[in-house]
Amino acid sequence: MDPDDFEEALAASFDAAAGERRAVARMAADLAVTGRYREVAEHDLTPEVVAENLRDAPDDGLASKWNWWLGALELAFGRRDPTGGFAEFQVRRYETDAGAATTGDEDGSPDGE
Repeated sequence: MDPDDFEEALAASFDAAAGERRAVARMAADLAVTGRYREVAEHDLTPEVVAENLRDAPDDGLASKWNWWLGALELAFGRRDPTGGFAEFQVRRYETDAGAATTGDEDGSPDGE
């Protein structure tokens, strides 16, 4: 799965900075390629599936929404997933539009926010 497809869907659905969208899109594409989501959810992880599920997450920024959803997946499927769950796909760092690196806390939100 191409990260650009995920980024386009995220751009159409959420007001987020390009660097944050790229980071979430990359993690979504990486998760899709592993097949881990498909194994537990019994359908592919598509850009549309990601956008739909992130709409249900608390509105604390796109990376935070992504990390929240991964936490929900971990609770729902993590113990049944022999490959180790979903935590490795959390967004912990992304580039701001100004080019400076932003380090997120455990939920992916920038420090100090």
